[in-house]
Amino acid sequence: MNDAEVVNQIHQMVSFIRQEAEEKANEISVSAEEEFNIEKLLLVEAEKKKIKQEYEKKEKQVDVRKKIDYSMQLNASRIKVLQAQDDIVNAMKEEAAKKLLKVSQHGFFNLHHHQYKHLLKDLIVQCLLRLKEPAVLLRCREEDLHMVESMLDEATEEYCEKAKVHAPEIVVDKDVFLPPAPSDDDPHALSCAGGVVLASRDGKIVCENTLDARLEVAFRKKLPEIRKSLIGKVGEA
Repeated sequence: MNDAEVVNQIHQMVSFIRQEAEEKANEISVSAEEEFNIEKLLLVEAEKKKIKQEYEKKEKQVDVRKKIDYSMQLNASRIKVLQAQDDIVNAMKEEAAKKLLKVSQHGFFNLHHHQYKHLLKDLIVQCLLRLKEPAVLLRCREEDLHMVESMLDEATEEYCEKAKVHAPEIVVDKDVFLPPAPSDDDPHALSCAGGVVLASRDGKIVCENTLDARLEVAFRKKLPEIRKSLIGKVGEA
């Protein structure tokens, strides 16, 4: 083999090696581009998923906020309705208390005088029946003292007939009285519309039968019925 043939063969080998290198480089380039496109697609999908999750999270937060706002508005409306009902109930109680005062007012021209005297007797008998004590302490308003003493025997006799017991010892407290009737001069002072309070001699058992206490019990028992009747009125207001 002469020099020319050797050179030619070397050129052929170089061309073959260069071609193989170019083909290999092309394969690597194509493969790298494919991997890049796949990685890019994965990143894009991951970002889309992330954005979607963030959007759903914010959407849920907005939905929760709306529900909370609605609940707060609903509660505020309910509170306003209850407040309106309470205002009406309190006004009714005040009106009833004023009427009770008319019943227990003293005076020659008071048409309720005899009615209140009979009521006092019934209240005392009721307390005696509840206590069923052989000795009791009775308290009343100072302005009611004479009236209470005037019918105490009658009340005791009625109690004995109903309870089938001997007459109890009833001591009327003349040192400590129930508060007087409400006064416009001092509307915040302790007051009592009338009635009596009886207690066992040791003070452990007490029966409060004042007109104020009876009014409170009556309103407490009737409150559900009163509120039910007020629903339509409050809605119309």
